[in-house]
Amino acid sequence: MIRLVPFTMGDADELIHWIPSEDFLMQWGGPEFVFPLTKGQIQNYLGKENQLVFTAKNIESGLTVGHICISRIDAANKSCRISKVLVGSPETRGKGYGQKMIKGCLDIAFRELEFRRITLAVFDFNEQAINCYSKAGFRIEGHTINARKVNQSFWSLYEMGITREGWELDRKEKASFNS
Repeated sequence: MIRLVPFTMGDADELIHWIPSEDFLMQWGGPEFVFPLTKGQIQNYLGKENQLVFTAKNIESGLTVGHICISRIDAANKSCRISKVLVGSPETRGKGYGQKMIKGCLDIAFRELEFRRITLAVFDFNEQAINCYSKAGFRIEGHTINARKVNQSFWSLYEMGITREGWELDRKEKASFNS
């Protein structure tokens, strides 16, 4: 079980430690950051409006297991974007934390903020993340070829989205399957 808590600058050193390379930083943070990640960049990131930045904590151990952001909050259109999804250290990956972090953000966005639509972008080669988002109910809505230049190659993105209605239907189906 995890709990999403507001990210503070006290979490910055751990986040910096989790980013070992320029490629990894692009996968996690997109073009917003430059390698190596610094506290100054994180401070600028935290200073942006229209976003909620979280650290994911394992409730039992108290250890930080990840980072996630609800960004591009558009209250007028009842929409937002999930971004900066990272299950931290290699030892914590593959244990379902990503799925729990996404579920936590969906609960906040759909239940607390009463949004109608959530989007995200994922590089098309990141099959583990695509599977995680698909299991949470996101569907691929578009494919942008050569979206980002990374070193000497170009990376393509899938745009994924979920509506409140789709999320509610998915939750009902899972509940009836588990009963």
